[in-house]
Amino acid sequence: MTVRFGVLSTAKIGREKVIPGIQRAENCEVVAIASRDGDLAGEVAAEHGIPTAHGAYEALLADPDVDAVYIPLPNHLHAHWTIAAARAGKHVLCEKPLAMDAAEARAVVDACADGGVKMMEAFMYRLHPSWLRAKELVDAGVIGDLQSVQSWFSYYNDDPGNIRNIAEFGGGALMDIGCYNVNLSRMLFGGEPTSIQAAIRRDPTSGVDIVTSALLTFGDGHATFTCTTRAEDDQRVHISGTTGRIEIEIPFNIPPDLPTRVFLTKGGDPPTAPDTETIVFPAKNPYTAQAEAFAAAILDGTPVPISNDDSIANMAVIDAIVAAAG
Repeated sequence: MTVRFGVLSTAKIGREKVIPGIQRAENCEVVAIASRDGDLAGEVAAEHGIPTAHGAYEALLADPDVDAVYIPLPNHLHAHWTIAAARAGKHVLCEKPLAMDAAEARAVVDACADGGVKMMEAFMYRLHPSWLRAKELVDAGVIGDLQSVQSWFSYYNDDPGNIRNIAEFGGGALMDIGCYNVNLSRMLFGGEPTSIQAAIRRDPTSGVDIVTSALLTFGDGHATFTCTTRAEDDQRVHISGTTGRIEIEIPFNIPPDLPTRVFLTKGGDPPTAPDTETIVFPAKNPYTAQAEAFAAAILDGTPVPISNDDSIANMAVIDAIVAAAG
């Protein structure tokens, strides 16, 4: 059996990354796509070999051949259309962040529960073998007691017309990429921060945050991160314990067609001659891994691998970071 996906919008991330990823999954197929521009929906459908194109989102939600929808709309539309899909009886894979704040995220989760549908926030990196292994190493105590998680995520985009630079659309570095830093920190520590400190620099014209840094305290451990939309493209994650450390080579935009590496360091003669093991993972499309895991939960009637409570909690930390920064 397969899960039949409809895609709600012709957004770039869907066209270039997620649709091809879903189409490679053995337990998935993409059967429909919708746009408010019917001609554009037809063009994208033809380009990707999708059999049905709809000229309205509502038409896709009413399509009986669609089991689940993938939503890559702008951030401020995630909650509305996820709730609409749930009311139409469709399972939902929604791009991150799930909502504009924690209260809205809770409303989304409640609507999906009321509709009896599965819903998962699309943090695709968490389903990739490299991150599954990194989490296993931390949980098994291979690097001792977790002390610190340091992460950085950046790209450069100062286009005032881009949705990522429009405040009312949920723009800004924290919502677009900082949500990953928050998510991985909570995942690795296995809980929620007990205190939060933060600093934010905003664009003087648009008001969106362009550099956000935060310190999250988890018991005796700390997670620190910076995310910015005004720096060269880069991404790094360093995980440090009492007896070792882990580095994720490409933590977020994991290449779908190249091997990936995780570096595990324990002992040796640091810093000049550390004993580092390189763990290599065969190429795996993270969007395919995400689709396969989500579809398996639907087909098997099992919980989704990224829980709805986790999505609410992630949004609550983002809210708290904004509040802490004043």
